[in-house]
Amino acid sequence: MLKFNVFVFILAIFSVINTAFGLEPLKVGAVPTPHALILEQIKPELAKAGYELEVKEFNDYVQPNLATDSGELDANFFQHIPYLNEFNKNKGTKLVNVAGIHLEPMGVYSSKIKNINELKAGAKVAVPNDPTNESRALDILAKASLIGFKSENALKTPLDISKNDKKLKFLELKAAQLPRALTDADIAVINSNYAMAAGLNPVKDSLIIEDKNSPYVNILVVKQGNENTAKTKALIKALQSEAVKKFIEDKYKGAVIPAF
Repeated sequence: MLKFNVFVFILAIFSVINTAFGLEPLKVGAVPTPHALILEQIKPELAKAGYELEVKEFNDYVQPNLATDSGELDANFFQHIPYLNEFNKNKGTKLVNVAGIHLEPMGVYSSKIKNINELKAGAKVAVPNDPTNESRALDILAKASLIGFKSENALKTPLDISKNDKKLKFLELKAAQLPRALTDADIAVINSNYAMAAGLNPVKDSLIIEDKNSPYVNILVVKQGNENTAKTKALIKALQSEAVKKFIEDKYKGAVIPAF
């Protein structure tokens, strides 16, 4: 009986030690490429800081924000500031930007032409259907002189186009569907994370690519009030490290650009 009690006591001691030194869960939502992959790189660093990073992957731009606002996630990493601002405005969420991490240049792709000058009249153009990314896509086409606008609204839609000499026809689709749209559309303006997930190289395969002066840096987002928590500070420190910068530069070779 004494031996049994000693054994139980030892097990209890180990349980207390494991609890005391166990890693605190840290849940972050992300789209798979490159965000989730970048987050995987910082797991060891966060473990040293006392956190077990759990990366929850999403294939849309709505659910990770809702999950962060509800407290299901501690943070998310997938969006840029214009999208965040529009989301907060439309959904009533209270989410805040705490750190800029990288830029994914948006690009124009095609499986039908090799040069944008080959685009014919009446061509079908697929663009994202969320307000900020659609406006961003149209700006890229305008810089290439394919379209022009009647006014410089903050967020543009095809209804704002006043110059369309080629009479381009616009298909507004969910961002994740755009790579598949290349079988039907003549060109598609695709976010780099979805392009890379579909095996496209933004630097080599795009007909047009967004320049580095873009305001669409991808950011780390938390719920308002959590900006200065220990978890948030640990996340920022790990994501804005020299190791992450080197990983991005070596892995993506210009298709993704560090923003810190």
